[in-house]
Amino acid sequence: MNRLRPFVGLWLILVGLVVPAWVAAEDAVPPAGAPPAINRQYENPDYEQWVQAFERPGREVYDRRREIVAASGVKPGMALADIGAGTGLFTRLFAREVGPQGKVYAVDISQVFIDNIRRTSREQGLANVEGVVSTQTATRLAPGAIDLAFVCDAYHHFENPQAMLRSLHRALRSGGALVVIDFQRIHGHSSAWVMGHVRAGKEPAIREIEAEGFKLVDDSPLLRENFFLRFQRSERR
Repeated sequence: MNRLRPFVGLWLILVGLVVPAWVAAEDAVPPAGAPPAINRQYENPDYEQWVQAFERPGREVYDRRREIVAASGVKPGMALADIGAGTGLFTRLFAREVGPQGKVYAVDISQVFIDNIRRTSREQGLANVEGVVSTQTATRLAPGAIDLAFVCDAYHHFENPQAMLRSLHRALRSGGALVVIDFQRIHGHSSAWVMGHVRAGKEPAIREIEAEGFKLVDDSPLLRENFFLRFQRSERR
């Protein structure tokens, strides 16, 4: 019986080695997502510089901002999240639409952006705005906290889109909506900047989003340089 002990010990050691190696190998397979370098510019951003970049005439989503808000289906009293809120352009517009009985969560990975959204919202008398500093894998919103998630020109910045979509799915109430606006990425049509900066276009985005428990309900022709997709939260299998 004692002769078996070395073999048992060796077997346990091998099992101990195999399982962590398997887990490590699984974790080492990166999901399709943006390279981390794409978000380094937001680690300590100059807020005013980004206001000039994001909130300027000539940027399609800025020029069509009011039509975008109207098409997003925002209603008074609604709770929604502006994911990748940036300088807070849409956060503040949504806050006015949902009114004092509603709630807007400004969600971004940048503490600087969130601090400035809090400041500008306070200065404009928007008491229904709450800032949330997220990670690349979690929105940090409570389960069932929102009726609508809005992602504008930020989906291509998701380093781990699968994890973020699952987090959004948890944060949305049953039947809640997800609006995704992002750059059209079409060879021979899109700019060289878009082709080099944006990892994927509309069809890959639809496949990724539907794989995580969402159903496409509208593909709006509202925009030209960007696509405008509306999804409904489905129950995950």
